[in-house]
Amino acid sequence: MGRAFEFRKARKFKRWGNMARVFTKLGKEITICAKQGGPEPENNPRLRVLMQTAKKENMPKENVERAIKRAISKDYTDYKEMNYEGYGPFGIAIFVETATDNTTRTVANVRSYFNKCGGSLGTSGSLEFMFQHKCVFHIAKKEDISLDDLELELIDYGVDEVDEDDDEIVIYGEFAQNAAIQKYLEDNGYEITSSEFVRIPNDLKEVTPEQRETIEKLIEKLEEDEDVQNVFHNMKEDDSDDSEE
Repeated sequence: MGRAFEFRKARKFKRWGNMARVFTKLGKEITICAKQGGPEPENNPRLRVLMQTAKKENMPKENVERAIKRAISKDYTDYKEMNYEGYGPFGIAIFVETATDNTTRTVANVRSYFNKCGGSLGTSGSLEFMFQHKCVFHIAKKEDISLDDLELELIDYGVDEVDEDDDEIVIYGEFAQNAAIQKYLEDNGYEITSSEFVRIPNDLKEVTPEQRETIEKLIEKLEEDEDVQNVFHNMKEDDSDDSEE
């Protein structure tokens, strides 16, 4: 089990704790995707898998339909996907992904969170090298499936880790190979239950419990902002979190 497994274990216990925020985040992703690739899921592979992710998260069907309609509405305000990078307290690298209709507001908010919590916002691209950009697919298990055989098949598609997680199989691949991996899975009859893009830190930094508490205050402030989609960092998770669900 490699770095991706450790990252997944950490994310499992640090998921969005509020269902409304999950729905808001997914709704924006669906709207952006429908605007870029069209509102028909049969013609938009990314939209198909986002709709499956919404289903897995128990997002109401009407919320999904509303998000798609928003993309084709005459009154649609275009979302811009902007990334912000900086250092939190104690030198922890933090990568923030946003989707916003007002970049001036968003950057001001993100900068204020960093400043108030003892961090500093850096320039665009300054920390990107510290994270690996990956696509992640969750697929339903098949009775006769062999993880080794599946991983061997997918190596040529940019996949670098295949693992089991409860009743699912989790596949990590190169971000740029997202479409090719999805096509392979669909063409070969695998049921994709959800998909996401993540940034996995190359190295993890140890912190004390007191330092962790300070850093988590910044992460929480960022995640609570309505423009923020994802927050990634290189702080090593507390092993005691494994007992939490």
